Order: sequence, then structure tokens, then C-alpha cells
Amino acid sequence: MTERLERVGSFCYYLDGDRWEWSDAVARMHGYEPGQIVPTTAQVLAHKHPDDRESSADLMRRVLQDGEPFSSRHRIIDTTGKIHYLVAVGQRTTADGRVVGMSGFYIDVTDSIRSDVDRTITENISAFIESRTVIEQAKGALMVIYGISADHAFDVLTWKSQQSNVKLRVVAEELVAALPTALDIPFDVRGTFDRILLASGRQPT
Repeated sequence: MTERLERVGSFCYYLDGDRWEWSDAVARMHGYEPGQIVPTTAQVLAHKHPDDRESSADLMRRVLQDGEPFSSRHRIIDTTGKIHYLVAVGQRTTADGRVVGMSGFYIDVTDSIRSDVDRTITENISAFIESRTVIEQAKGALMVIYGISADHAFDVLTWKSQQSNVKLRVVAEELVAALPTALDIPFDVRGTFDRILLASGRQPT
């Protein structure tokens, strides 16, 4: 189970001090031992693949300015030079009405990369719903929406269950219950799931 959970990890960014906090899993994705560094934005961006660095910096600026939850794909290069393919999901954080930073989570999908998924979301999602348990339904939805494998989808459900301290089945039921409404707005299916997965998340531990 530990190895599986290493594929999903949390992050927080604080404008005050330009400081990032990584969960143990995210630190290891970048090639560090937990607590080895307190990364700055410059260090975080230095780990982005050169072809993804500018778009990652632009996305960060837009999140802090506009406040909408986001999900994206990009590559990072760890301290050994290995390329990791990540799905990132996050949102702006505020305190007393003031923007203080952002938080979210990464899914390392290096071992099961999939592409060209967005255009098939509304066409394929029903195939995962028929004759499946609620956990399988939720896994299927996550697979299509984020373009990840079944194992990674289960990792996300487990991560969310631990973050929110609720049973995995309850997390799955919430995601499945959101599907009919989400599918009424096809271009915001991913946004709906972003908001559910980011709600009530704890700080990285």
C-alpha cells in the first residue's frame, strides 16, 4: 500500500516567504528525501521539464489571480535526471479574504501514460458506470477524466479518503453522485471533480 500511495501526494504554496510544502510522496517524486529541502518557486520551476516550464509558471500565475481550481499535465525532472509525468490538481487558498497561496495534489502517472483523453470524456464515461460497484464507477470516471490507469485512480480515491478521514466508499459515492450534474456541463466535468477532490484537504503530512 505504501508503494501505491507514493504515486499521489499533496503540496501547498505560501506567498509569504515564497515557500512550498511537499508531502513525503511529492518530495520523492522530485528526488528528495522528506524534509531534505524547503523548496522555493524557483526550485519548483527548475524541476519542470524545459518544454513545460513556461506553461507551468503561467498556470500558477493564473490560479493565484483568478482563483479557479485547475488540473493539468506536465513533466518534471528529478534529481537523478529521470522524467516523471504528473497530473496536477490544485486551487488558490485564502485567509480572511486575502489570497495566501495555493494547494493541491500530484498524481505520478509515469508508469501508465495515456494521451488524447479529454475529447472522449462525455463519450466514454457511461461505459464505466454500467454494472459496476460504486468504487469501480468512481475509478472509471477518474480514469477517463484525468487520463490515468485503474491503479492510479484507486490511489486517488485512497488518498482522498485519508485526507478527508472518511471511508473510501463514501468518497466514491460522492464522486459518482456528482456525475449526472457534471455531465450536463461537458466542458466542466473535470472542474467538478477538481473541486470535490480538493475540498477539505489537509496540509501535507
